[in-house]
Amino acid sequence: MTSDHNLMLYTKLAGFRLVVLANRFGGDTDFSRDLHDRLIEGLEAAIARIHVIMELERNLLVGDDEFIAYQLQGETEIFGRFTINLLDDLEIDDDTHEYRINSGNWINALMADDGGVEVKFPTLVRLTDDELGSLGSIIQDITLETDIPVHAVRAI
Repeated sequence: MTSDHNLMLYTKLAGFRLVVLANRFGGDTDFSRDLHDRLIEGLEAAIARIHVIMELERNLLVGDDEFIAYQLQGETEIFGRFTINLLDDLEIDDDTHEYRINSGNWINALMADDGGVEVKFPTLVRLTDDELGSLGSIIQDITLETDIPVHAVRAI
């Protein structure tokens, strides 16, 4: 990523944050307002990451510091995997047959009955257009314009 690209991305993220904040006032349910709040938090986290990257770039321009270059590379790689989760995040450990939702406690997915042992993990189901409401198109625009995935899924 270049400084110009990061500045443009920073501007887009800040703009989307304002759009979501304004759109939040049209939310008619607590669920809708919660989704808006989570998207705002995700956008703020992305903005903070970009700000750190831009600061490291400025510091690198001032002096040729190997540590700053290494730190910039790490921050850029981390940001490349950045994702905004609006509802549920599911982690699965195939080795231990455990899962957890939203960084909660690990849960054993092994189930045993007369028929034997079965591993049953939850699945992620996308929120419906009705559940997303006006956020649906905003989420799509965020992903298209910033390449940051926004997951609006529920674990069942």
